[in-house]
Amino acid sequence: MIFVIGAATPAADRCGIIGALMNAHADPHTSLAARLAHVVPEAEIALAEPLIARIAALKAEHDALVLAHNYQTPLVSSVADFTGDSLAMAQYALEAPARTLVVCGVRFMAETVKLLCPDKCVLLSAAEAGCSLADSIDAEAVRAVRAACPGVPVVAYINTTAAVKAEVDVCCTSANAVRVVRALGAPRVIMLPDQHLAGFVAEESGVEVIAWGGQCEVHTRFNPADIRAFRLETQVTVLAHPECPEGVRAEADFVGSTGAMAHFLSERRPPRAMLLTECAMADNVAVQCPDIQFVRPCNLCPHMKATTLERVVQALEMLAAPIEIDPALAARARRPIARMLEIG
Repeated sequence: MIFVIGAATPAADRCGIIGALMNAHADPHTSLAARLAHVVPEAEIALAEPLIARIAALKAEHDALVLAHNYQTPLVSSVADFTGDSLAMAQYALEAPARTLVVCGVRFMAETVKLLCPDKCVLLSAAEAGCSLADSIDAEAVRAVRAACPGVPVVAYINTTAAVKAEVDVCCTSANAVRVVRALGAPRVIMLPDQHLAGFVAEESGVEVIAWGGQCEVHTRFNPADIRAFRLETQVTVLAHPECPEGVRAEADFVGSTGAMAHFLSERRPPRAMLLTECAMADNVAVQCPDIQFVRPCNLCPHMKATTLERVVQALEMLAAPIEIDPALAARARRPIARMLEIG
């Protein structure tokens, strides 16, 4: 059972599969054009090659690594030293042998990296890149919800600011949300900020969930009618992110995090697939799975698309505006992340 409270501000797994493909494990004898041929036009790759070379030189000059979220374009992912979801990037950063880390994603992701790597210089490639979920709730709202529901544990999606994380009991990702809620052993929990992920957790865990009314501006645009229309025209395997509305999840063949989607496709290899998530996810998986035909629709995240190769070059050249978090707040925000990591 789920109860939704609050109102979203109108917007705006570790996936070694994608990361291995796009960067660290790419065959050095295979050209970038060959690896991306079926997802990026050859002319676009040719235009990008000077920027890619410049980024490589700047990384060496500044002892820097580039971390990219799964929703970045294949060209941006091609310059990344690691590609994955927001928590996976932060976990990778913990062991990364570099003093400077450039995050190709949105602000809460860079904050999470900084929380786990306080002694490193963390840069956000597009400083203005926000998130409709993270912007839908603030620390004051969390305190108000706690006061209204005394004694009920509060679970925050990793897609939140450091200030919000500092007010909660434990964090979760879309990959481990059900496991985290079950581990709490409580009959009722508060989940924020995404109401649809909270609904998915309530369905899967059997726990009563009080949800904040936030939603992702990308995933909420999908609707069941679109899926049914595509199914009438072609046989397609539909994969939905848990941030999609309930009706959309009900129409899907599989519901899971970006990492879980990639694993499913790698193992099952359906002839046609439709990913109900950000468009770049399908492009990145298509690099590894060229035998799968990816059917649209998908939706673009304007915040993720603020990152370009030019912005990565600029971040590395200027090393300006590093992510800074008040040490006292950071100490509190690290605790719910640490508790989540303990749960696994």
